[in-house]
Amino acid sequence: MSVRIRLRKISRTDKGRYNFRIVVTDRRDARDSRPVEEIGYYGPSKNPASLIFKKERYDYWISKGAQPTETVASLFKEFNKKQIKT
Repeated sequence: MSVRIRLRKISRTDKGRYNFRIVVTDRRDARDSRPVEEIGYYGPSKNPASLIFKKERYDYWISKGAQPTETVASLFKEFNKKQIKT
């Protein structure tokens, strides 16, 4: 099974912005299909943006060969920077 780590839309705010879950899913499935596992949350509409990752599960899936999308990879880098600063 070829697996991707990507964003899944979950809700829409009053101004048309979306919140997302970070999920592990088969790469052939649709964006909003049932995921294998949910490993995080991203809320760009909040001020400041909310970003939650289960780092150990992310690392596990990467070790198993999962490929993150460009957006998820950049969010993970941002998450690591915040973890180092605090």
